[in-house]
Amino acid sequence: MTSLDKPTTEDTSADDARAVTEAALFEAFGGVRGMVETVLPGLLFVSIYTINKDLHMSALAALAVSLVMVVVRLARKDTVKHAFSGVFGVGFGVVFAMMTGNAKDFYLPGMLYTLGLALAYIITAMAGVPLIGLMLGPVFRENLSWRTRNPGRKKAYTKASWAWGLILLGKSAILFPLYWWADTTQLGWVLVALKIPPFLLAVYLTWVFLAKAPPPIDVFAEMEAEERAEEERKAAREEETAENGEATTTGRHRRP
Repeated sequence: MTSLDKPTTEDTSADDARAVTEAALFEAFGGVRGMVETVLPGLLFVSIYTINKDLHMSALAALAVSLVMVVVRLARKDTVKHAFSGVFGVGFGVVFAMMTGNAKDFYLPGMLYTLGLALAYIITAMAGVPLIGLMLGPVFRENLSWRTRNPGRKKAYTKASWAWGLILLGKSAILFPLYWWADTTQLGWVLVALKIPPFLLAVYLTWVFLAKAPPPIDVFAEMEAEERAEEERKAAREEETAENGEATTTGRHRRP
């Protein structure tokens, strides 16, 4: 292998940074299983409703499968935040649909949530406190250090928040007209089709922005290092005090 073929330290560091970014995004957004848990209840609802037009059966089936996914995660002692969020979303949808008797209202809470989330991403990006940074900061063990100490990462988080906001806003621009003009099955199948592709696009853009950004500042490691340094300083002071005390005692004993 020639010197040109050997990986440089910079290349290795860049690969490590990309790997860390991929792992963090996978953890933060639930990975493949999280996507399945997001799609399955809505898919089950629209499938059953397309076949028999029974609102109650469709809604209860969607709620039941959401609860089953939570139970499975609890039994496996996995992270349940994505499954729980799915249960709450489906639960609100079931309540809305049952109260109004309109099957399309099963989708309304999720659509309003998507619109609200899009506005939150955009507003926080404009305010200089991008929401994606608030979400991923703890995952990268940097908390809010990117706001004042790492401008490159703040810029990347701002770009990512704009990407999420605009993508979700575009999704809302498609769904809300369908809510008013299309029937339940048409809206349901379009919504299911739009569950994964916009999400994957937003995650990919986030990965691109963060992979090019400076590495995160590990504030937890800094705090741990400061605690160790403080313990060492304390031990040194105690040792110095003990030595001074011993020297004083020895001096007294040597006096005539």
